[in-house]
Amino acid sequence: MTDDERTVLISGAGIAGATLAYWLAEYGFRPTVVEREPRLRTGGNPIDVRGGAVAVAGRMGVLPRIREARVRTEGLWFVNAAGERVAGMDLRGSADAPDDDEVELARGDLAEILHRASAARTEYLFGDAIRSVREDPDGVTVTLERGGDRRFGLVVGADGLHSAVRRPAFGEEGRFVHHLGYYAAAAPLTDDHGVADHWGAVYNEPGRMVGVSRTVPDRPAQALFAFRQVRPLDYDHRDVAEQKRLLAEALAGMSWRTPLILEQALQAEDFYFDAVSQVRMPGWTRGRFALVGDAGYCPALLSGAGTTLAMTGAYTLAGALRESGGDHRAAFARYEAEHRAVVADGQSKAAEYAAELIPGSREAIDRRDALVGLPS
Repeated sequence: MTDDERTVLISGAGIAGATLAYWLAEYGFRPTVVEREPRLRTGGNPIDVRGGAVAVAGRMGVLPRIREARVRTEGLWFVNAAGERVAGMDLRGSADAPDDDEVELARGDLAEILHRASAARTEYLFGDAIRSVREDPDGVTVTLERGGDRRFGLVVGADGLHSAVRRPAFGEEGRFVHHLGYYAAAAPLTDDHGVADHWGAVYNEPGRMVGVSRTVPDRPAQALFAFRQVRPLDYDHRDVAEQKRLLAEALAGMSWRTPLILEQALQAEDFYFDAVSQVRMPGWTRGRFALVGDAGYCPALLSGAGTTLAMTGAYTLAGALRESGGDHRAAFARYEAEHRAVVADGQSKAAEYAAELIPGSREAIDRRDALVGLPS
């Protein structure tokens, strides 16, 4: 393997990208990470580091920092239009679960921890993105929007549901992204809306949901919105103003504290909106290109499996490249074989979780609330 073949461009500085950069550097490769955003995204709703991801974090030496950033979700209330608690889940038992099983923390905190772990041995290019790629037998010439032409041995897409690498290397998004019938949004708030520290509140109307969580007491409360939309919406996923308009239209007329919560969320700079979708692909590698994390196998927002698949997938891919001595063909085959079952398990229950959180009828809401009941 030549020295040039050890250069790897990773598109995306999120969970998958930073984890992959760390392990590639650890194994003697020279990773470069290009990220469209000018800086790391901070805050965000809590995510779970569980199972194999806990083991990967331990091998990286960052598990103590992850545990320090841990948040505690004690429970969740389902409320009616008057704000009265009609059902709820007491999660204090799971919050006290051993750290070896699961750690919950803000997404931005995990991204920062992984970035710091990888930064000393990784070239990070913030505020730039891939414009085009040209593969030849010896490598890939990448044209960056700001950085001009660069040469790499391999290119990896770790850039999420709308991957800039997947489209030119594998084909149009519509072939692989499967809409599950929902959209979700999230944003920080300027008010806690009566929600206690370490708790969340959810209000449902048929096919629509508004939630407020206070899992990180010294930070703003977070809003989470979701609504049922069977046919995919036609919009620019980079046009935040249009996304906010679509959310406002979808939730118009909802009761409880929805108008005030929505007003605050629509004024937030850190605003997230996207379809609840899965990425299903027959293969995550082609030529000198590979996909990791949501770009290749997004399990869908609300599944709770995205972080685990991203971190374990990145670790598996880097390990396969090391074991193959840099032979990317052999490494990619090993990566596909070892990670396929993990992805299938992580994607298996996404639609079920969404249906429980966003019931489609009044009867389904009442049935869910009756089944859940009130905590003792």
